[in-house]
Amino acid sequence: MKKYSVFAVAREAMRHHTGWTRAWRDAAPKKRYDAIIIGAGGHGLATAYYLGKNFGITNVAILEKGWLGGGNTGRNTTIIRSNYLQDPSAAIFEKSRSLYETMSQDINYNVMFSPRGVIMLAQTEHEVRGYKRTAHANMLQGVKTEFVSPARVKELLPIINLDGPRYPVLGGLWQARGGTARHDAVAWGYARACSDMGMDVIQQCEVTGIRSEGGKVTGVSTSRGDIACDKLGIVVAGHSGQLAEMAGFRLPLESVALQALVSEPIKPCMDVVVMANTVHGYMSQSDKGEMVIGGGTDGYNNFTQRGAFQHIEETVRALIETFPMVSRLKMLRQWGGIVDMTGDRSPILSKTPVEGIFINSGWGTGGFKAIPGSGWGMAELMAKGHSPLTDAFGLERFSEGRFIDESVAAGVAH
Repeated sequence: MKKYSVFAVAREAMRHHTGWTRAWRDAAPKKRYDAIIIGAGGHGLATAYYLGKNFGITNVAILEKGWLGGGNTGRNTTIIRSNYLQDPSAAIFEKSRSLYETMSQDINYNVMFSPRGVIMLAQTEHEVRGYKRTAHANMLQGVKTEFVSPARVKELLPIINLDGPRYPVLGGLWQARGGTARHDAVAWGYARACSDMGMDVIQQCEVTGIRSEGGKVTGVSTSRGDIACDKLGIVVAGHSGQLAEMAGFRLPLESVALQALVSEPIKPCMDVVVMANTVHGYMSQSDKGEMVIGGGTDGYNNFTQRGAFQHIEETVRALIETFPMVSRLKMLRQWGGIVDMTGDRSPILSKTPVEGIFINSGWGTGGFKAIPGSGWGMAELMAKGHSPLTDAFGLERFSEGRFIDESVAAGVAH
């Protein structure tokens, strides 16, 4: 693999960029692999990467029915934070946040991680109590966050209106080491690193069936033929239920579309990420100057990846009171991503009733921030049979009543 560096860029500039090679191989499927990962989004690619890096398992195929990063990895608002309430959640999200800090160096690919800070606005007394509780829990967990006053919020966000008649700002939960990263660069960087280890990233390869014998997985049927494997990881976000049905078991999930939009580019006006959960909107400014605005989920189950007008109206109407400048912006584009929601708003990283099949799903609206931590834990689960990061997120918790309730700390209590 050609190492990316300032010297490589200068050298290629001198020879008209004729020396660059493909970032990852366009592989054809082999007959058999030690492990197959279904889903070449961030979580699937991270799982494959850490299987190779941490456990030396490199005879791996990552199968993608569309194109690499074409699902939720490329359809989100790129927020990274770890200030969750419950201990298992804080552990895996803080692991993820810390891995993001060194990811560009680890995989030799600039993912444009920007630790600009994330503030979650408290606009009701209920939110004030909830965020103070989370700040105390984070202190015990070793996650650095703090509850700040309205005056401090104004320092961090000069464009904010603190005194909205319906939604006054009463404070905020501030995580200075949170931030954003470039979503597609995360997928491309992991794919490049996986390919360099000898793994096969196979696009346009839809899984049409999962084969098992005697309660143990033996392989998959795909649009490009049958492929055998010893272990299978299902990492397909909103389509997890369909793949689980192919394997013969059910998941406690529902799939809905989560929508977002970006504005036209404007001059820099905010250098933090802000989440306003009472009005259900979150916003940051991209490197190109666009205001990246996240909204809510549809009120019904669906698999669309298009936006809808009512969410533009609902989200922007609420944000205008807190950020009056939003009223003068023009929308550039809008999109939707298919998110998979569990009842307790926490993920599933687990063995399944079929031996050799592992599931990574249920990240809901917070999947991007968890990519490296999720991949780290899922790889350990597949390689060793368990992982301290994933032990609490097993499927059995739903039958045992061990819920990990993150409906508030997740930021969106759908």
